[in-house]
Amino acid sequence: MPTSINLTKTFVLGALAFGFSASVHAADYMAQSPANRVALVELYSSEGCSSCPPADQWLSRLGAQTRPDRAVPLALHVDYWDNLGWKDRFGDHRFTARQQELAGYAKTTLVYTPEVFAGGRELRRWSSASASDAAIDKIAAQPSPADIAIKLSGTAPRSFDLAASVKLRQDSKDAHEAYIAVYENKLVSNVAAGENGGVTLHHDYVVRRWLGPFALKNGMVQIHEKIALDSIAPDLRADRFGIVAFVQNTGSGEVLQVARLAVDH
Repeated sequence: MPTSINLTKTFVLGALAFGFSASVHAADYMAQSPANRVALVELYSSEGCSSCPPADQWLSRLGAQTRPDRAVPLALHVDYWDNLGWKDRFGDHRFTARQQELAGYAKTTLVYTPEVFAGGRELRRWSSASASDAAIDKIAAQPSPADIAIKLSGTAPRSFDLAASVKLRQDSKDAHEAYIAVYENKLVSNVAAGENGGVTLHHDYVVRRWLGPFALKNGMVQIHEKIALDSIAPDLRADRFGIVAFVQNTGSGEVLQVARLAVDH
């Protein structure tokens, strides 16, 4: 049985040696990808789409019920619904571009919401538990092609230093890129117009910051970034966000491995 993602959290009290006052907690969070491949499950959604709330709820359940050594969920809100009655505050054109890019690997220009990809491949029957479980199981049964490590450190709760490393396990002539996503849970929107007008929507694993691509050189890359919660959202709670790092084959579009650091746990 594959081991679960290693996640540790360390609090250092009175860390004067690190330049903090005695009343401040210094926090380290770390995650490591497992020996098996993990399925990155990407939901392309929009608050302006009346078909999306069931998919949003499905993704929340998936994240709550599935171990992170099997699947890691992300909700990416697109912007092509924004002129149809309701502007999605989480919408980002970069997510529209990524959805179009993933569709292009399948040699199609068709994109829609809600649309789900697992491991970089479209998962049309996501609403079928047997179909989604089978797709995730197929990915999780494979040995990991890469190792990913994430470390988040700094002065809790508003500012962190992010360090991530990605390394392929075998030499490859293909090009590979890594990405970092900062997500937020327990978001609530009271939609006032559009197809979901009058509906209160609940979201989890919503991508609030997207970093990359970072090109791998000689099969590896080291990433260092500052994560300031106030720059993402002034009301982003430190116990409701997490970090996801993944690596993708740019030739095939296949997401080879992913690791999730759930700061909210």
